Parts: sequence; C-alpha cells; structure tokens
Amino acid sequence: MQEILQKTGFICDMDGVIYHGNKILDGVVDFVNWMQENDKKFVFLTNSPERTPHELSMKLERMGLSVSPDHFYTSAMATAAFLHSQNPNCTAYVIGEAALTKALYDQHIYMNDVNPDYVVVGETRTYSFEKIEKAIELVNNGAKLIGTNPDTTGPTERGIMPATGSLIAPIEIATGKKAYFVGKPNPLMLRHGLRKINCHSEEIAFIGDRMDTDIIAGIESNVDTVLVLSGVTAKEDIDKFPYRPKFILSSVGELVE
Repeated sequence: MQEILQKTGFICDMDGVIYHGNKILDGVVDFVNWMQENDKKFVFLTNSPERTPHELSMKLERMGLSVSPDHFYTSAMATAAFLHSQNPNCTAYVIGEAALTKALYDQHIYMNDVNPDYVVVGETRTYSFEKIEKAIELVNNGAKLIGTNPDTTGPTERGIMPATGSLIAPIEIATGKKAYFVGKPNPLMLRHGLRKINCHSEEIAFIGDRMDTDIIAGIESNVDTVLVLSGVTAKEDIDKFPYRPKFILSSVGELVE
C-alpha cells in the first residue's frame, strides 16, 4: 500500500473506479480529497467519447465531487490528437456524439460526408442503418476506419449496453477493413495521460477495473497497475488472463482508509 501512496501521480479509469452510472463509489471522495491535499498529480482517463471534460466535471459535481475539467482526458480527445498527428487538417465522417465532434474541431479536423480521409466511430445514441450505409460507402471509397475505443459493451444504469466495438463491427464486416482503435488498451491513450500530468511511467500508478483494457494498457506502458474490484472484474476472473495487475484492491477507498 505504501508503494502506491508514494507515487507522484495517478491515472484513473472512471466507470467502475470512480462511479457506477450516476452514483459515486464508496471511498472515492476520500481518495480524491487525499490526492488534492497531498499535491498528487492525477488525471481521469476514460474510453467513453460521449462527454467533454467540462461535462464530466459537471457530472462529478452533481454527485458531490469537485474536480476541475483539466483533470479529464477522453478517447475522443485522444482520437482527435492521433488524427491531427497523422494527417493535419484532415476531414472525417463521424458517427458519434457532440463531444467527439468538438474534440475533432479543436484539432482542426472538419466534417465531410463526401470524400473524407477518415470514418470515425464512437459511442452514440443516434446510431442508424443510414449512417452505417454511408460509412460503408465511404470506407469502400478509401476512407480509413477509426474507432475511439474497442469496448464491445459498457455498463449503464439499465445494464450492459453495446459500445463502440459493437457499433463499428458491421462496417468492418461489410467492408472487410479492420478499424484502428485509439482508446485503451492502446498504449497511446496512457501516454497522453502521462504527458497531461507531466510524469514518467515509473512515477505513477494506473488504477482500473478492467483486465482487458486498463491493466493490459498499463503493463504495455511499463506502469504499475492497480486493479480495483469495484467494477466489472471479480477476483476469480484474474486467472483467466495471461497477465496480472501488480496490486489488487477492493476499491480506491482502500488506499486511504
């Protein structure tokens, strides 16, 4: 425990670590207060591209936790940064929410439904067959297929629902083209987090609740990993994977009890 507490900074997943739906998990307020009181650097890293940092900050505020927007980094932001680094001033056809479009605009990537450089897919409630058809047409005409994250499902207040990996699958199948996913477990996402808090890999701990995205991303980035059992992973699930987290805790609250 002391080894974790002595870290300079923390990168934390959100759903299953900080909250479930619209409920803050036990011990989280104490953990965040401890980080702020001890001048720890921290960033919340989420594979969800549906909300901007300001919206995520407001969501936590409504749940009784005050964290400024500069402490958040999303897969939408990572996707936009990746496309800008690959092809500055490119264009994209987007299937996703407004936060994804805003992240792309912030990197001077503009919308194009005629001959875009990329088709970008993220979680959305406005998924339709018409949009799938359009995306397939554009990919067949040469647009590169990008997914904000590879998650096939995600937890909601109504239970498990389809996420980006599921939404992009019909486009992959129909075109025969595999998408490139920017979010976790792609180490790119974690490296963005490290840059955001200006830390080296050995100075931080990465806290997540998923073995297949969070823990593998940390291992591949040479970062000490902390698996919390407050999300989707149970203790008996760990042995199903060929890798293990460095630390296992019931929740982040256990760090500061």
